[in-house]
Amino acid sequence: MTSPNTEAEHVEATNLLYRDPALYDLVQSDSASAGMCQTLIELHRPAARTLVDFGCGTGRDLEILAKSFDCIGVDLQPGLVDHAHQARPELDIRTGDMRTVRLGQRMDVVTCMGNSLAYVHDNEEISQVFATFAAHARPGALLVLCSPIAPITQTDPTTAAVDTPSGPAAVTIRYEWDLRTQINTMHRHWVLPSGEEAQDEIRRRVLFPRELERYAAGAGFEVLDILDGTGARLTAPTAYTVARYAQR
Repeated sequence: MTSPNTEAEHVEATNLLYRDPALYDLVQSDSASAGMCQTLIELHRPAARTLVDFGCGTGRDLEILAKSFDCIGVDLQPGLVDHAHQARPELDIRTGDMRTVRLGQRMDVVTCMGNSLAYVHDNEEISQVFATFAAHARPGALLVLCSPIAPITQTDPTTAAVDTPSGPAAVTIRYEWDLRTQINTMHRHWVLPSGEEAQDEIRRRVLFPRELERYAAGAGFEVLDILDGTGARLTAPTAYTVARYAQR
């Protein structure tokens, strides 16, 4: 297993948004993850009162969820956690590796969104992550994941303007798919308003729906549904998985 410090440094080095948490917050400001998570909780466990979010980043989603739940957030990257402490000091956000962290608490809801699960590539380490989910779940607890369930195979680059605090940046993205490893790599080139350029190489493990069911079952969860971001049946490469924990 890669050490938490080495892993955090690698992820930060290959993603501009992780090196600039304020920009991360701005770029992700239109995310609907927290709203979708709340919808699924209301549907499947409306009496839930406590929640832990693994891979919480800067706490952007957690800030919304904390209006309805007593929350704890965990993230591997100290830079994002430090930013969260400054930007959202009211939140309980801690540095930790979701492969191994144990908070000593069991919650009504366990979440892992923003593709956090996809940054774990090794089969055994994915099993460890699901064991962490189980270790923090009360009997009957809900697990809500947001992760890629199919690759983006488009090879032609696309360019779009992205707002930054200093003006629009030009961002060009292309994808690469390795079927053998199930790694979908996003190559992202930034031209910032200052003229400075940056390159990202973001490698995400795709877990197909039946794989998710198998990892979940191995940790004591029963998958209730896998939905796309609109709450409909699967049509997009990223999906929400909702599962219930049965005491083992």
